[in-house]
Amino acid sequence: MRGWMIAALLAVWPLIGWGQSREVLPEQLQLSVEVEQTGHQPYRGEMILVTIRGSYRRHITRERVEQPPLDGFSWSQLGPDRWYEERISGRPVKIFERRMALYPERAGELTIGAFTHHLTLTDEGDEWFGHSVHSEPVEISVAPAPAPASEWFPVRRLRISDDWSNAPDQLAPGEGVLRVLRIEALGAMPGMIPPMPDLHSPSGLIFAHPEKRLVELTPEGPMTYAFWRWTIRPGNDTSAIVEPIRLRYFDTVGRVPHEVTISAQRVAYGTVLPTSSKVAPLRETRLPGASQAVLGGAVFLLGLWLAVRGWRIDGLNRLQRFAPLDPLARQMRRAARAGDARALRRAAALMLARDGPHPARLALLGRLDRAIFAAAPMTLDLPDMVRAFTSARSTAG
Repeated sequence: MRGWMIAALLAVWPLIGWGQSREVLPEQLQLSVEVEQTGHQPYRGEMILVTIRGSYRRHITRERVEQPPLDGFSWSQLGPDRWYEERISGRPVKIFERRMALYPERAGELTIGAFTHHLTLTDEGDEWFGHSVHSEPVEISVAPAPAPASEWFPVRRLRISDDWSNAPDQLAPGEGVLRVLRIEALGAMPGMIPPMPDLHSPSGLIFAHPEKRLVELTPEGPMTYAFWRWTIRPGNDTSAIVEPIRLRYFDTVGRVPHEVTISAQRVAYGTVLPTSSKVAPLRETRLPGASQAVLGGAVFLLGLWLAVRGWRIDGLNRLQRFAPLDPLARQMRRAARAGDARALRRAAALMLARDGPHPARLALLGRLDRAIFAAAPMTLDLPDMVRAFTSARSTAG
């Protein structure tokens, strides 16, 4: 029994010694570059996923990865380095992984150079010493892009959503609507997203906002989000048509090109019911008798009193719409004095909703919108704007 134990100890003693010696065996420290296999030749600009993987059977005190120049590629590291432990053949092994997305910048034969992992190990006396591990270079054959550079947009997955701040065909008079197109592209960096398109409408007023681009790094590749935003108003008293938007991209999974069309959209003010213009026909009348005359006189006096009373109330309402007494006009003047163009616009839109649309007022509101929402700053004399707006006669008045 004792002899068997001694034999077993002698058998494992070399392994124990190697684990804490200055002699490093090739199978103890290994580093490789693994290219994701897709079964097809990548195009220029198409994402290539690679994993730098280290397999280590030694105690590591410190480490540092040296990356090669990666000539001919642009690249992105997909998150922090990952360390974990596996058991291989019953023995614990430390695993190192770095996930990267490479983008070939030209067609032809490209080389992923050797990565170097600089490690600090320990020897038999628990002293530190340095040791470096190198990966083998990897050759990749890249095909030319099948489309012009201006139309080449390769992605693994593309999602587009079209959102409106409110119903675009039920706007209040003078109101605008915010349109937001959200682009989600897996496998594309922010600089690969096509530029924000120009939105066109023959009869609409369109104000483009600066676009926003964000990127989220995932193990499957970069997920880029682009937000295209416009504020839109009908350019006349009724409605406008916003023309379709088209976007071309290449599906790198299905290996086919696609074109997405976002259909045209009507932008309009809500329907206003017209007032009735029908007049009741006159009935044939007869001169009343004495009793009927007395009754008619009483009815006439009562009706006259009610009419005068109603005229006084309606007269007050109309009087309040004169600029010096109108509460909305006072709000506009206060906003102009404070230099608050947005508060002035809110009061002007409320006045349009109350009094009904008017061409002159809509034109003035369009000038105000351009001053507020235009990409380049515009100056506008707000007090003059208020005087012109309140002096314009409403079609409803």
